[in-house]
Amino acid sequence: MSIRTKRLASVIQKDLGRILQQNYQPSGTFITVTQVRMTDDLSIAKVYLSVFTQDRDPQTIYQYIDDNQDQIRYELASKIKNQVRRIPELLFFEDDTAEYVNKMEQLFAKVREQRGEGDNSDD
Repeated sequence: MSIRTKRLASVIQKDLGRILQQNYQPSGTFITVTQVRMTDDLSIAKVYLSVFTQDRDPQTIYQYIDDNQDQIRYELASKIKNQVRRIPELLFFEDDTAEYVNKMEQLFAKVREQRGEGDNSDD
C-alpha cells in the first residue's frame, strides 16, 4: 500500500467516523470506524465498522448504514472533494476482530487447561 493510499484511508476513516457519529448513530449506540482499506486505484474503500448497542440488534444498524450508503458517500465527498479526483465507492463490513480475539483466548485457555497449567494470567 502506497503512502498516498494509507493517507487517504486515514482521512476517510476520520471523516466517516465523524459523519456516522453525527448523523447515523441512534441514541444508545456507538459506531466506530475501525479500519479503512483502499484499493490501489483509490476507487473502492472497504470500511470496517464496530457497533456497540445495548437495546438494538447490531444488524439493524448495519442495514441502516447500508441503506443510507449513497447519502453517506455524498457527505464524505463534501469533506474530501479537494483531495481526490473521484470519490471512492464505500463498502461497509462488520469488524469481527473482538469476536476473533475472544475465540482465540478461549482456545488458548482450553489448551492451557488440557496441559494442566491452569489460568496463570497475572497481566
